[in-house]
Parts: sequence; C-alpha cells; structure tokens
Amino acid sequence: VDKPPVRRVAIFGGTHGNELSGVFLVKHWQENGAEIQRTGMEVKPFLTNPRAVKKCTRYIDCDLNRVFDPDNLGRTVVEDIPYEVRRAQEINQIFGPKGSDDAYDLIFDLHNTTSNMGGTLILENSRDDFTIQMFHYIKNALAPEHCPVLLIEHPSLKYATTRSVAKHPVGKYEK
Repeated sequence: VDKPPVRRVAIFGGTHGNELSGVFLVKHWQENGAEIQRTGMEVKPFLTNPRAVKKCTRYIDCDLNRVFDPDNLGRTVVEDIPYEVRRAQEINQIFGPKGSDDAYDLIFDLHNTTSNMGGTLILENSRDDFTIQMFHYIKNALAPEHCPVLLIEHPSLKYATTRSVAKHPVGKYEK
C-alpha cells in the first residue's frame, strides 16, 4: 500500500511531570536538537505538561494521558476547566487535530516506570504497518538488548493518550 512518507515527528516528555527521563531528553533536544534532526523531516521535542514538571508531580488536576477523547478535546474552555484538559486541547491544536490528515505523522511519548520491565515499546494498533516495521527496526538495532513490545489494543476502545493525536502513536517506557 502506498502511504505518504513520515515527515513530521514529535517527541513528548513530561506527560507525567514526575517521569524525568523524557523531560531531560526533551529539554536537551530543545537546546541542541542536531542529533534528532534528519533531512526532509521535521522533528519537534515538546514538553507536554510543564506545570506538572515544575512541581515534579504526575499531574495538576487530572492525568493528561487520559483526556485526549472527543468529549474533552471538544469541551468549551471555561475558567474552571482542568489544566490538563486545556493542555490537551492546546496539544491537539499544535500536533493534530486528532484523526485528521493534518495530524503529525508520529508522536513518540517518553515515560518512566518503577516496574521491572526495562525499555518497552507501547503499540496501540496491531494493524499499523508503519509502526510495526519501526518497532522491528528498533528491536534489531538494540539487539542483543531485550526490548519488549506491549500491545494495548482493544476492539471497542479508542485510546485517549497524549500520543493518540498522531497518525502513528508510540509509547516508550523505561525503568
């Protein structure tokens, strides 16, 4: 199947403000992004939840990684709207809109975990040929290091994660 090339990539850090690996990488690449730039491709490092990062807490009002559903993205902005819902709307405006042809091609969302799972890639759609091929490449490039892929697909759920704004959402967890 002929698909357009991947041209716009975002790397998210700080979706949860207390998960610092992605925060440090994004800040590093915002200051010096030469190592992530590629010819013919726009790569944008982005701090997703700066208020939570500043407080070093998971979130301010609610989990940013759970509010990218149509109801929250379409909510009217009023004074008492949760911070993360407003932030989701801003992120959707910058990198989306979610589900559109204008959405970023790929969002790589960096997380930390206290679980003993090592570096793990998160796949939300087992029919996304591009992401599957990319994961295959990453796993081969890291060999002999172990890099499991966790499929979180469910037939009746549409994921409301930060990365779900992109055509190809990718999560990366690191212990």
